[in-house]
Amino acid sequence: MRDLKPLEPGVMFWAERDSLVEVKSLGVRCGQLGIPGTMELSESAGASWRAALDREDFTLATVFAAYDGESYADIPTVARTVGFVPPATRLERERRTTELSDFAAFVGVGSIACHIGCMPEDAGHPDYAAVREMVRRVCDHARRHGQTFALETGQERAEVLLQFFRDVDRTNLRVNFDPANMILYGTGDPIEALRALAPHVVSVHCKDGDWPPKNVPGALGTERPLGEGSVGIERFVGTLREIGFRGSLNVEREAEDQRERLRDMRNAVRLLKQLTANG
Repeated sequence: MRDLKPLEPGVMFWAERDSLVEVKSLGVRCGQLGIPGTMELSESAGASWRAALDREDFTLATVFAAYDGESYADIPTVARTVGFVPPATRLERERRTTELSDFAAFVGVGSIACHIGCMPEDAGHPDYAAVREMVRRVCDHARRHGQTFALETGQERAEVLLQFFRDVDRTNLRVNFDPANMILYGTGDPIEALRALAPHVVSVHCKDGDWPPKNVPGALGTERPLGEGSVGIERFVGTLREIGFRGSLNVEREAEDQRERLRDMRNAVRLLKQLTANG
């Protein structure tokens, strides 16, 4: 896999939805691979992905975990179903995450990531303590592969995430920063959050969106094509330069319609290439 340029545009894409050839046609040579919760993480699957990455000379920055049973319909549903916080699925999702770490190591990827869910802000809450211990165990497993474990932003304020990092106390715990999620969940200004979390940021999503409607409690904001929402993508890229981030800029688009999604991702890659053309 080839060396990448700092801030090189890439894409976030999904196994069992996107082919690597299709992804490369968007004009990228790097990205992040999402793994659906139902996908078998077998050695043969790992070997197939490793061969495809070598064949296409494509670089993966991260392997992302999604979990069976998650729903992002609205904020209360996210709190009930997503990540490590729901107690009923915690044991199975820890097992799945360590399997994902093994899969990523087999493929040759040095970072895994996921949403851990809507953590309680009270560090004395039993769910907070349980998730903290679970994240410690996942970090320790990932460390054996030389991997970082990145938590995606958005479902908590930056200050809460910083305190959680201090409490977990693992040097390989990092952040996958998604500016749109800060807006979609209404958890804070993405530029301020990026500056606060800068020392921990190992990877980023380039995604856009608008704030939740004020008159609909529990509603999420609306995702938009990159450059058409409230993030301010030019300012976001400029801030990444300011904090010294040198990784890839991974476009994420969550539209249900595949043609719309691929079109918007292609346009987003073009936009990012324009914004980074002068280094």
